[in-house]
Amino acid sequence: MKRRKLTTEELIEGVLAGDRLILSRAITLCESQKSDDIRASEALLKAVLPHTGKSMRIGITGVPGVGKSTFIESFGTLVTEQGKKLAVLTIDPSSQKTKGSILGDKTRMEELARNPSAFIRPSASGSALGGVSSKTREAMLLCEAAGFDVIFIETVGVGQSETLVHGMVDFFLLLMLAGAGDELQGIKKGIMEMADAVVINKADGENQKAAKRAKAEYQSALHLFPVDESGWIPQVKTCSALENTGLNEVWEMITKYQSTMHSNGFLVENRKRQQVAWFRENVSEMLGQAFYQNQEIADLLPEILSQVESGALPANSAAYNLMQQFLKN
Repeated sequence: MKRRKLTTEELIEGVLAGDRLILSRAITLCESQKSDDIRASEALLKAVLPHTGKSMRIGITGVPGVGKSTFIESFGTLVTEQGKKLAVLTIDPSSQKTKGSILGDKTRMEELARNPSAFIRPSASGSALGGVSSKTREAMLLCEAAGFDVIFIETVGVGQSETLVHGMVDFFLLLMLAGAGDELQGIKKGIMEMADAVVINKADGENQKAAKRAKAEYQSALHLFPVDESGWIPQVKTCSALENTGLNEVWEMITKYQSTMHSNGFLVENRKRQQVAWFRENVSEMLGQAFYQNQEIADLLPEILSQVESGALPANSAAYNLMQQFLKN
């Protein structure tokens, strides 16, 4: 049986009331590319915006095999035990061939999925870079409006382009494994520079000694980077998400960071910059869509692409010529 489409007013009312089913449908609306849904989502976001901005936004990324899902489930459970309502926005990588995604995060976090104080919303990354979905920010705002105190954004992993999450969260947490000497060679320096904390997971059993050595190596490496404008010195912690050890220390570190950044005014100023950056990203995206949807450009494009492919026309010249044609319209 097909569900009745909710009006924008019903979505607004449901989101503000904290109705999770309606919240999920509101996020789905924002992810839609249909013109009617885009207009409805704009009205929805404008209405809920005054009710946003009060949550603690935490980005979580890490190397493959680090145990992100286990960490998020254990750490998320700890957060809810502190009396906090938690929203987890997880991003599954989309296939570049089929554009499909498994969206299996709820099955990987079964206990947290059943937690009445937690809300898990998986999304496909689609064609978006940065390790996040193209509508992650919208989903985050809707969760804030629904009354969630803490929001986790789990990225698809660590890579050259997977750093955009840093531009939408307050605290950026990088999960790593023991064996720092090898890992430091393989991880991108840019992500290390942006991390507010490095947490070495799986520090249990025979791995505890290696985790302690890794902690010392990461601390030494982080001291080589210039001090962030916030004044915060990135910290290194060890934990075992499987055995629930070290997680309290991670939470205390994050709450201390949040308190410090509130006090010195950095949190407010940083969020202002993030909003402006989001605006610029939207302008770039909309210009790109308008360019390719322009009928005259669509008619010229096949021949231009053929010339670029054959080497008859430099790519930059082709782009410049088409852009000039587009601006004439």
